[in-house]
Amino acid sequence: MSASRILVVDDEPQIRRVMRTTLAARGYEVEDARSGEDALEKLRAGRYDLVLLDINMPGIGGVEACRTIRQERHGLEPAIIMLTVRSAENDKVEALDAGADDYVTKPFSTPELLARIRAALRRMPLTGLERPRINLEDVEIDFGARRVKRPGGEVRLTPKEFDLLHYFVAHPNKALSHRELLQAVWGPDYGDELEYLRVFINQLRKKIEPQPAKPRYLLTEPWVGYRFHLPQQD
Repeated sequence: MSASRILVVDDEPQIRRVMRTTLAARGYEVEDARSGEDALEKLRAGRYDLVLLDINMPGIGGVEACRTIRQERHGLEPAIIMLTVRSAENDKVEALDAGADDYVTKPFSTPELLARIRAALRRMPLTGLERPRINLEDVEIDFGARRVKRPGGEVRLTPKEFDLLHYFVAHPNKALSHRELLQAVWGPDYGDELEYLRVFINQLRKKIEPQPAKPRYLLTEPWVGYRFHLPQQD
């Protein structure tokens, strides 16, 4: 299996150099970019499995770059981890809402960063599904191809959005706790990051629900978590 390719995006040369050396020593293939503009050019020219994206950069900032990556990418989406010095919850939510899979607050330790990278790169195995393809009214979800289609065309899901949807469909009509969802999709080191689920559930509802404000499928279980209502399939 080939090594995962990582693009490090930061306007500080020393940070890029340290991260490039650290990640290469762990077996990753690493390239770097000094700005959001530079990163977008590299992403348009090549394939990367993960992008480490600093939120505070001159020119195109990290949030705008993240949104552009999600809008432009076709085929396999790269995982995105935002690097931020901000700890306020609204800043973290903004990063996730822009399409990031995770975020790390500076300063961070090498073990923490490596754990976040492993979590972002992990993918849900296609197990536990009775059907590789399901239909929700006019929405078709193909888990084998990792595609969601609506009458207007294909709907783009980020890697973690798709993994979260996969876990729901593999455990239909059952109340799933916040901790179970976080640990199943992100990994065993997670469990308290409720803002992750709030953002990702909101995004999934926009993409698969006929009326996101009145969900039929992704239902909230008060004080517990969420439940995926899966109608009987033909």
